[in-house]
Amino acid sequence: MKIFKFGGASVKDAESVKNVSMVLKSQGFEECLLVISAMGKTTNELEKVVELYFEKNNYQTEIEKIKQKHIEIAKGLFRNDHVAFDEINLFFDDIVSFLRRNKSPNYNFVYDQVVSCGEMISTKIVSEYLNDIQFTNQWLDARDYIKTDDSYRDGNVNWAKTEEFIATLNPSICYVTQGFIGSDDNNFTVTLGREGSDYSAAIFAYCLNATAMTIWKDVPGVMTGDPRKFNNVSLLSNISYEEAIEMAYYGASVIHPKTLQPLQQKNIPFYVKSFVDPTKGGTKVGACEENQHEESYILKENQTLMKISTRDFSFIAEDHMSLVFGYLSKYKIKVSLMQNSAISLALCLEDKFLKIDELNEELQKVFKTDVVKNVSLFTVRNAKMENIGKFYQEKSVLLEQIAKNTLQMVTQ
Repeated sequence: MKIFKFGGASVKDAESVKNVSMVLKSQGFEECLLVISAMGKTTNELEKVVELYFEKNNYQTEIEKIKQKHIEIAKGLFRNDHVAFDEINLFFDDIVSFLRRNKSPNYNFVYDQVVSCGEMISTKIVSEYLNDIQFTNQWLDARDYIKTDDSYRDGNVNWAKTEEFIATLNPSICYVTQGFIGSDDNNFTVTLGREGSDYSAAIFAYCLNATAMTIWKDVPGVMTGDPRKFNNVSLLSNISYEEAIEMAYYGASVIHPKTLQPLQQKNIPFYVKSFVDPTKGGTKVGACEENQHEESYILKENQTLMKISTRDFSFIAEDHMSLVFGYLSKYKIKVSLMQNSAISLALCLEDKFLKIDELNEELQKVFKTDVVKNVSLFTVRNAKMENIGKFYQEKSVLLEQIAKNTLQMVTQ
């Protein structure tokens, strides 16, 4: 079975949905499972709904705007009396109904129940359209198959249960399902982390022993740098799992960090290709004879630099490190870069749940801290060390680290 994942940009409007069918026609739709993201910027728009709800503001108007956008997309795909319009209305009614009766003050819980609706709606529209044009498929609710704990907005997969449920699927049938979502033991929706649709596709690929997995992007494949941020970048046609994992960890936006490990476990080839020109080869990630080691550039923005030292001038020891990392785990703050000396610890942090101030308050009870927000982590993979001077030009460098042809610097 093949796994295809289509992101938000590939289904952003009616013409884009029609283009998905053209991609499938060129690739073959037999024995295929499609993982589909929310349409366009729907996730961002539903995040705004959650914010307005907790601010006790008029979130209903925002919901209506998002609903009308989806109805307009449907008008470009279906006749006026098509069942898809009823489905769209039902999903948006569910959002309104949930928010009206909800009593939970847990922001992350409410977030997952609301924001996940973007994937539910988009997959219904795509599934109905494909069936109409004779690409016969069955719509699946991913929450019935991907089971997680209750870590809302950052769910951890229960692999035993997930494998058991996905094993019941018929590999000879074509399916359309959602990325980004699963459910906990109480059947509440749990999202897998922002941009987690790639990870969903990898979960299905692993559990179905897929022959290959392809994600379809608006770029030709994995590039040596984001073309929106760097000049003179080129396509990487073949890279190893290890290299791709490193790039994803450092912040390469084209690959979700958790995606690759399930694929590597079963040696499932992974392709990144362009939905604009599906006939081109794109990038193959996997075991390959000619693994490229091109100089590559990654910029991870919206980071926080925190410097920690003891108040009594003692050395930073193992017990101090244990305490710091315990707090990082408590607040779900991820370390992008770490550098320690005898008397201080410097951390470049990713704070997606906006908990840095709470972390800092806890740490200041024991340590002296210095915090700089809104910094960037710039990474050069496979750096040509004889030419690294050029990367320091016109940058205010707060922290740097060089290891095995990888240059990293935190900049303002």
